[in-house]
Amino acid sequence: MKPIAVRYDSLAQHDAATLMTVARGLEVLRAFRSDRSALTNAELVRRTGLPKATISRLTSTLLHVGFLRLVPGKRGFELSTGALGIGHAYLATNDLLQAAQPLMQALADQLGVSVALGIQDGIDVLYVGYCVSRKVATLRLGVGSVLPMATTSIGRAYLWGLPLARRRALIDEHKRRAGAPHDVALEASLRASFAELESEGTCAVLGGYQRGTYGVALPIHVGRQGMLMSMSCGKADVDLDLPSERARIAPALKDTATRLQALLSKFEESL
Repeated sequence: MKPIAVRYDSLAQHDAATLMTVARGLEVLRAFRSDRSALTNAELVRRTGLPKATISRLTSTLLHVGFLRLVPGKRGFELSTGALGIGHAYLATNDLLQAAQPLMQALADQLGVSVALGIQDGIDVLYVGYCVSRKVATLRLGVGSVLPMATTSIGRAYLWGLPLARRRALIDEHKRRAGAPHDVALEASLRASFAELESEGTCAVLGGYQRGTYGVALPIHVGRQGMLMSMSCGKADVDLDLPSERARIAPALKDTATRLQALLSKFEESL
């Protein structure tokens, strides 16, 4: 019986090592952002906290299997179609998101903006749904875009919708990464957005992701499990009056959010 026990132990150790490798490979893929900027091994080390030798081994493997590609003329990597295709195929066939699409598109066309649905992706927000007005030029984003949680309206709305303990933990992590003296200003700005959400039901942020852009957002809960998401309307506009835009957008956004929650309330699946 002893050889069998040793064999099982070896298999368990092999499985654990395999899972660790997969988890670290996913960490590397998640380090890439929606701006499609190329990342070197050194930059991936800084973003993931993984050892240099581990990053070198993982990028070599991910390059070989088609999840990363080398940027011509540079030393950096970017996501390849292998990685992008998996996420887009899943999101495109998700019944919950498919059902949400018509209401989101109607809102985008009504207001002349882009409309996004976001969920948590580590300390960031991932766009899992996105519609854009056919009439105007908007932000060059889309499904799969990753935006900072602490500085965008869609991120702050998500934060506000979290249970207090989870919200506090994420705020502390953002403050730690911002560092002094920026951490104090960041928390003050977050609290101002939370006060807006408390009193008005939405928050508005100017230039939270790119200069000359704005977003108005609120949290929603969807499906039978009440999964938290956030929903935003946004646009690129170099000459805007944020309070006026918020007053224009907020009623329609809140109405659509209410209808969307009702429509999706019986969905069992989540993201």
